Amino acid sequence: MQTLAAGQPAPDFALLNQSGEQTTLKGLLANHRVLLYFYPKAMTPGCTVQACGLRDIKAELSAKNVVAVGVSTDPVKSLAKFVERDQLNFMLLSDPEHQLAEAFGVWGEKKFMGKIYDGIHRISFLIEQDGVVSQVFDTFKTSNHHEVVLNAL
Repeated sequence: MQTLAAGQPAPDFALLNQSGEQTTLKGLLANHRVLLYFYPKAMTPGCTVQACGLRDIKAELSAKNVVAVGVSTDPVKSLAKFVERDQLNFMLLSDPEHQLAEAFGVWGEKKFMGKIYDGIHRISFLIEQDGVVSQVFDTFKTSNHHEVVLNAL
């Protein structure tokens, strides 16, 4: 697994959001810096804690011209339920074939309870408006991800 690093250009994408609308990185970057965060599965305990942390700091992110966008392999329908259930105030994107996860280098072997499988690694990228990754967040807990991001900003 070769994760994208700071200083590298972020690959553009066109994925469906929780409302079934096509979203591109280029479109997002037209008005904001983007915190693109990859998470394993919607509505699981750790992913919920991480998403709610970002939900709760939306005003602080906005003040720094940053918009959070989550990416998982979940289908659009699951993302819509996640947004509704937890009143998430940011976009979630569906990457069912994990092409974007692979492009960012966050798709790879994982181990859980003795089982080995391929999946998304929990890594976030701050992408500047010129399309270049300025920071990679890969050392955090789901409970403090939002604090790590704010402290870096």
